[in-house]
Amino acid sequence: MVGSRIKRRAAAFFVTREIIMTREKYGCACCSGGFHRLVTGNRAFQSMKAEAERGRGWSCNWGIDFNRMGRRDFIKAGVAAASLTALLPGCSRTEEKSAKQEPATTVFTGGKVLTVDADFSEAGAIAIRANRILAVGADADVRQAAGDGAKIVDLRGKTVLPGFVDPHTHVIAGSIVDAVMDYVGMARFQTTDEVLAHIASRVAETPSGEWLVFRNFDPAVQEGLDALTFAELDPISTDHPIFVMNASGHLAYANSKAFEVAGIADDVADPPGGEFVRDADGKLTGFMKNNVAFLQVASKYPAMMEADPVEGLIKLLDKWGALGLTTVSELSLGALAQSPADAQVMAAAAQSGRLNARIRAYPFYTLGAQAWDEANIHQGDGNALARIAGYKLVADGSNQGFTGLQREPYLGTEDDRGLAYMSPEELTAVALERAGKGWHLSIHGNGDAAIDNILDTCEALRDAGIDLSKIRPRIEHCSILHDEQITRMKKLGVSASFLIGHVHYWGVAMRDEVFGEEKAQLLDRCRSAEEAGVGFSLHSDFMVTDPDPLHMIEMAVTRKTWKEPDYVLAPQERISVESAIRALTSEAAWQLFSEHEIGSLEPGKLADLVILDKDPREVNPDAIKDIKVVETWMDGKQVYRA
Repeated sequence: MVGSRIKRRAAAFFVTREIIMTREKYGCACCSGGFHRLVTGNRAFQSMKAEAERGRGWSCNWGIDFNRMGRRDFIKAGVAAASLTALLPGCSRTEEKSAKQEPATTVFTGGKVLTVDADFSEAGAIAIRANRILAVGADADVRQAAGDGAKIVDLRGKTVLPGFVDPHTHVIAGSIVDAVMDYVGMARFQTTDEVLAHIASRVAETPSGEWLVFRNFDPAVQEGLDALTFAELDPISTDHPIFVMNASGHLAYANSKAFEVAGIADDVADPPGGEFVRDADGKLTGFMKNNVAFLQVASKYPAMMEADPVEGLIKLLDKWGALGLTTVSELSLGALAQSPADAQVMAAAAQSGRLNARIRAYPFYTLGAQAWDEANIHQGDGNALARIAGYKLVADGSNQGFTGLQREPYLGTEDDRGLAYMSPEELTAVALERAGKGWHLSIHGNGDAAIDNILDTCEALRDAGIDLSKIRPRIEHCSILHDEQITRMKKLGVSASFLIGHVHYWGVAMRDEVFGEEKAQLLDRCRSAEEAGVGFSLHSDFMVTDPDPLHMIEMAVTRKTWKEPDYVLAPQERISVESAIRALTSEAAWQLFSEHEIGSLEPGKLADLVILDKDPREVNPDAIKDIKVVETWMDGKQVYRA
């Protein structure tokens, strides 16, 4: 029983073993900051961390607004004292420039404008001037507001929506990993054979000796072998080092050439908490458990060490323009470099003037509140382009990784209820301290017992006299939710952000391996939350799933599973297309404390919008993901065109 359970979990999302492991061993690779070890040797991060530790750069004083100072004062103060507000191109600069010259005005007409305002109003036209929305309404009224010199864009029947907002991604970690690792996950390949064929095609086009590195292979959902070994990878190439990372971030696979380059021989010792898996004869197989083991291979990959995280972030968000995303997030700021130096990546990217999406960032609790306070980083620092939006806490791990904290044991176990990453006492103490200083709280909770702990913490905040409406606590993932918990959330004013990919990609595994049919019905209860008046958003948790808003809308509307396309998990929790759109626009903006500037198409708000070739409400729900993003506009500028 124990042996089969360990095998199943190793083949699923996260490693489990019959020894006490570290917190990072079990957790969500993104939300636990598990990817940070991949870049410990990255030269750019080492340099930024060193600068921060010497008291230079971004961290010295974020509170000075150099937009209000003259050039002489700026030079006198020095770059070392520059605030984030000064470093980032902001609205005040745009408006100051606009006062000196006539701002450009553009009218979009001849299609549908879905404003996603309180009434989900539909308009015939929208005008933007500079980086703001000027008018929304009937064609004649909007043209009149825009004036004679406005540029007129004929939508030809297309549909305009607010730019999509993904309120839970990990773009700083992704700035390096996405840039140097080829994605081979479930959104791209359904089977292990397809993954291996892709690796072979890459070998054919890559000079001998160069590394080939891949990410997000997930045998828990991709049909085929439970693990890749020398037996599968060496026939593809023994001239190229090949490294494949599991979607969990805690398992990896390599060919013998990669082991050779890394200097790993058969007599290598297993590091504490990790394992180089061997066969029955004691020979290495190429399968590695935990990053303390596989980093001995990955650290020899030159591109990982040389990658520029700032340039990677800029390119990543530029690529996401094709998905209609105009605002994204970093929900574990500091976890990658294991210092507040992560903030410098965001600041530098925004300062470049080339950032094509807004970022809302959440400092990560594992660094400790003192580290962030000493860096003088506060709630609300930054501007409309890049801002510190709250503080991130983590109550438990991953349900599909058997580390989400549960009221009852996992399916097929007698006493395995997962892990509390923070004890209830610690969670409450940290939340009280942060909320007492005005921080918005974003708290990761997957299992139902973890959600109990989070709601207990929120009650403690309320009882301490803290106005919860001002800190807007939300539960990240909020996966397994009971009726009485939804009632408590409504009473406390706690919102939810659902990783809807849990339903689509892991729904069958949740039913058959993790919880059983009955408890799986409690997964991502969008409709129940909506009917109770509990606000919610949808998110990708990139790099766990791809940040494709139209696909996420389809997932929430249909709740069909990837592995069994005709199976609908908890059909009673399906929501309307309009509700799903809200969850990726206005509701997400509200959770990020940005509803005053983004999330709906209303006069005065920032000109972030996406143009679709079809109205998502009018297509077959199974085809929502196939709708084409025609254009994406951010801050009044076209950042993507198909």
